[in-house]
Amino acid sequence: MYLPRQFDHPEHAGAIMREHPLASLVTTDDEGFPFVAHLPLKLEEEGGQPALLLGHCARGNPLAAHLQRRPLALASFMGPQAYMSPRVYADLQRVPTWTYLAVQARVQARLLEGEEAKDALLKQLIADHEPPYAAQWRALPEDYTGKMLGAITAFELRIVDLQCAVKLNQHRPEAHAAMHAAYAEGNAQEQALAGWMRRLGMVAPT
Repeated sequence: MYLPRQFDHPEHAGAIMREHPLASLVTTDDEGFPFVAHLPLKLEEEGGQPALLLGHCARGNPLAAHLQRRPLALASFMGPQAYMSPRVYADLQRVPTWTYLAVQARVQARLLEGEEAKDALLKQLIADHEPPYAAQWRALPEDYTGKMLGAITAFELRIVDLQCAVKLNQHRPEAHAAMHAAYAEGNAQEQALAGWMRRLGMVAPT
C-alpha cells in the first residue's frame, strides 16, 4: 500500500476492520495469478492489537485450496470513501482528490478442521451480526446443521503485518471546516467521513 506519513494511522485499523468486515482476501491460483474472494472476516485482538481474522467460504470455493498450498495472503478492508472537490479551498490553484479509509493485512492462513471448530466460528459471526439468530441456529435439526457445516471451509488468518491509511486531507487544515460541512450534507459515505473527521479531532464535535 502506498502510505504517505500523514495518512499512516495504524491505531485505527481495528475500528475500520470491525465496522467494515467485508474484506477482499487475495491469494494466487496455481498459475500465480491473483485470486480475490470477497467475504466477511471477524477480527480478534491480542493485547489490544489486531491479531487474528476468522472466516469461512463455500466448500467448492477454490480459495481454501489456494490458502492450503500458499498460506501467505492479503486481506484488504475498505472503509468509507468519497470524492473531494477543490471547492473546499479558498484559493483556486487546487485539484480534486479522493478521500478514504483502508486497511491491508498480510496474513498467514490455517484451515480449521471439524464441525466443532466451524460451529464455534459461525456462532461468533452470528454474535457480531445477528445475536437473536443464535437460538434459531441451535434449534435446527442436527442433520441440517451438519450438512451446512460440511458445506463450508473455515480458516483463521494470523496477521503478520498491518497497514492502515486514513486519507482525510489532514495536512490541509485550512480546508477542514469546509470539507466537513460538505461531507456532513452529503450521501452516506460522505457523512461517514465527516464522522471520522470528528473522531480524529479535525473539526470541533457537533
